[in-house]
Amino acid sequence: MNQLLIVGILIFSTVPLYAQNQQPDVTKLKADAQKVVSIIKGDNAKIQTYCQMSDIADQMNEGEQERDRKKVEELVQKLTELEKGLGPEYLALVESLRAMDLTSKDNQEILSTFDTLDDSCPH
Repeated sequence: MNQLLIVGILIFSTVPLYAQNQQPDVTKLKADAQKVVSIIKGDNAKIQTYCQMSDIADQMNEGEQERDRKKVEELVQKLTELEKGLGPEYLALVESLRAMDLTSKDNQEILSTFDTLDDSCPH
């Protein structure tokens, strides 16, 4: 599962984007991402939640390909509820990432931190 897709969906689906006067500290965001991944890895319930989110993101991708807006909207709601189970550190990271360009190299590096969680999910 492409972690960029999951985080991108969460960033754009949970709250409207707001203009930011300054870019977030990339070094801090990278450290925060590593901390969040460590927290998730250390908690089986959070790993299960993360894997469920990954599955839902796959379903959302299918819904978008099928142009089934209702299905996608329902899945966004499920994803939004599940993300709360990953904890306040995860939610704060997602909020901080809103100010970044999703295609930037720094953002790609931050999101790639989550790739290690894929190994924890059944494929």
